[in-house]
Amino acid sequence: MAKVNVLVVEDEADIQQLVSYNLIRAGFHVTCADTGEEALERLRMEQVDCVLLDLNLPGISGLEVCAAMRKVGQSIEHSMPIIMLTAKGEEEDVVAGLECGADDYITKPFSPKVLIARIKAVIKRSLADKSQTDDTRKSVIAVDGLEIDKGRHEVRLNGVEILLTTTEFSILSLLAAKPGWVFTRQQIIDFARGYDFLITPRAIDVQIFGLRKKLSEYGKMIETVRGIGYRYRSTPEDGE
Repeated sequence: MAKVNVLVVEDEADIQQLVSYNLIRAGFHVTCADTGEEALERLRMEQVDCVLLDLNLPGISGLEVCAAMRKVGQSIEHSMPIIMLTAKGEEEDVVAGLECGADDYITKPFSPKVLIARIKAVIKRSLADKSQTDDTRKSVIAVDGLEIDKGRHEVRLNGVEILLTTTEFSILSLLAAKPGWVFTRQQIIDFARGYDFLITPRAIDVQIFGLRKKLSEYGKMIETVRGIGYRYRSTPEDGE
């Protein structure tokens, strides 16, 4: 079985070497890029399974690179996990990273062991979303005009494909599989993230906001349950 290929986008040589060393020791294949432009070129040239992306890059910023990777992914692999690895740790920075399509956000300085665990978590979740065949869960979820194909990792709304990040796909799959069922933010984190770590409720709200926006008028099907979390409503209410 081929090794998982992780693209490390980092302009500081010492950090790039530290991350690469630990990833190789953990059994990953590593590709490095010093700039966002080089990272995008790497993505076009080879199969990448996960991206570690610094925000402070020369030239185009990490946020711009992340957004561009999601666009490139429309023809390559739009669900490829992207993890921000940066010194910017304020809540607004985390929110900005998640809004542009990142699946996780790790601040510097970081623990190499935690970094490895987080990479394994997002990759495991991504692979599970694409190939899950567990008989206890339907591979295709169809509700109203929404169809979620877990095997193909595709979401279609009235026959039109909707491109989602890995985290958005996981959250929508969780909610739509049980219409009317209320899930707490922590339950959503546990299911979508697959790793026990701290994340603000605001970050989950941002993911929900992104889902609603991409679902357009169907976004109202994802309801906020005040003080608890979210649920997917099976049938739109009249008059909305």
